[in-house]
Amino acid sequence: MTLRLYDTRAQQLRDFVPLDPENITMYVCGATVQSGPHIGHVRAALSFDLLRRWLTHRYGRVTFVRNVTDIDDKVLANATDAEPWWALAYRMEREFTAAYAGIGILAPTYEPRATASIPQMQEIIATLIEGGHAYPAPDGSGDVYFDVRSWSDYGSLTNQSVDAMEAAEDADPRGKRAPQDFALWKGAKAGEQADATWQSPWGAGRPGWHIECSAMAKRYLGAEFDIHGGGLDLRFPHHENELAQSTAAGDGFARYWVHNGLVTVGGQKMSKSLGNFTLAADVLAERDPQVVRYALAAAHYRSSLDLSESSWTEAEAALGRIRTFVERAERMLPHTVDGAGRTPVPEAFAAAMDDDLGIPQALGVVHDTVRAGNAALDAADLDGAATARHQVLAMLDVLGFDRVGAASADGAQASALDVLVRTMITQRAQARADKDWAAADRIRDAIAAAGITLEDSPAGTHWSIDG
Repeated sequence: MTLRLYDTRAQQLRDFVPLDPENITMYVCGATVQSGPHIGHVRAALSFDLLRRWLTHRYGRVTFVRNVTDIDDKVLANATDAEPWWALAYRMEREFTAAYAGIGILAPTYEPRATASIPQMQEIIATLIEGGHAYPAPDGSGDVYFDVRSWSDYGSLTNQSVDAMEAAEDADPRGKRAPQDFALWKGAKAGEQADATWQSPWGAGRPGWHIECSAMAKRYLGAEFDIHGGGLDLRFPHHENELAQSTAAGDGFARYWVHNGLVTVGGQKMSKSLGNFTLAADVLAERDPQVVRYALAAAHYRSSLDLSESSWTEAEAALGRIRTFVERAERMLPHTVDGAGRTPVPEAFAAAMDDDLGIPQALGVVHDTVRAGNAALDAADLDGAATARHQVLAMLDVLGFDRVGAASADGAQASALDVLVRTMITQRAQARADKDWAAADRIRDAIAAAGITLEDSPAGTHWSIDG
C-alpha cells in the first residue's frame, strides 16, 4: 500500500513520492523559545515524531530538521537585565528539549538555531531584492520587506487573495508599500539590545521570523525537500510567507505541507497569549510519561484535541490493558525470544499508518491483537500468544512506546516481591503434591489477601497484582 498524506497546499490526500526514497527529508517548525512549553507544543512535536518513525519504518532513513527560533520580538520582550535574551532562549530551549524527551520524542537529525544562519538569510534577501520581489524601506530605517504583489502565487498555501488578507503585523508599517508586505530584515531600533543586531547591506538589524525557516530549511535539506510540517496555526502567515519568499528566490522548497491540529481547552486554542495553557512540565510531573504520550497520540494528528481529566484516565486504562497483556505473556512465555523489531507489523496496522498516519485506527489494531493474545493465553495456545506478543511489541516500537513489560517495574522492590511470592508458590505446589489441600488453600488465600492473582498454566504458575 502507498503512504498517503494530506497536503495542505493541495487540500487533499496525496500519494507520498519522495525525492530520494533512500533519504526522506523533513523540516518542522520548532519552538520560539520565549517561555517554556505547554502541552500543545508537545502534542505538535509528537505528531511529527510519529510521522518520522513511520517514514523510518517504511524507508529506512529520514533526515529530520526541527529549528529553534532563538531571536524574535517575543524573546527580546521577555529578556531582563538579569537574564539577557540569549540566556533566556537557551534556558527555554532546554525546557522544550526536556519535555520532548520526557515522552520519548526522538532528537532531530539537526536542530539549528536561527542565530547560526544569519548569512544564509541575508543571501536569500539579496536574491529577492535583485529579482524585484523585495525592497529596502526608503526611509533609512534598515527594514527590508517582501513585496507580496510581486509574486502572483502569494496566497496559494491557504487559498487566499492578497486583497482579503489582513495587514502584516510583524514589523512597524514604516516604509511599507502595502500593508500586507512582511518583514525580511528589521532595522535596529533605539532602546533594543545592542547584541541582538547583525550587520547587513541594509544596515544593522535582525531577521524577520519567516526568513529564518526558509534559510535553515535550505541550508540543512537543500533547495527542495519532501515535507514541511508545523501546527495548523502556522499556515498563515508564517508558512504562506516561507513558501512565497523561497519560491520567489528560485527554490522548489517543500513538496508536501503537513499540519497538525491544535490542543484546545473548552473548544478554544490553547495559547500563552490567552492564558489557558497547561505547562508540559506540570503534566509530566503528575503523570506517567507513557500515558501522556498515549493521550496525545490517540486523536488523529489533524484533528483538534480537547484535553480533560478523562483524557488521561482513558489513556491510562488503555495503556494498562496493553501492559497487562505484555506482562502476562512474559510470565507465561518465559523462553520466548523477543521478536520486536523483527516481527512484521500486522497488515491492518500498516494500512492505518499509510492512510494519512491513522494513529487511532493503528491503536485499534494494537488492542485487537492484545485481545487475541489474551484469548490465546486463556486457551494455552502458546504459539498464538507468542505471535500476538511479538506483533504488539513491534507495533509499540513503531509508535515509540517504551518497553511496557514486567521489566519496567521498579527493580529492587519488584525483585524482592517476586522472590517472596515465588517462595509461597513453591510451598503451595509442594502442599498440593503432598495432597495437603488445607495448607495449599491457606497459602493461596494469603496470596489473594495481598491482592495477588495466581494463574496455573501448562508452563507453570504465574502471579500478577490485581488492578
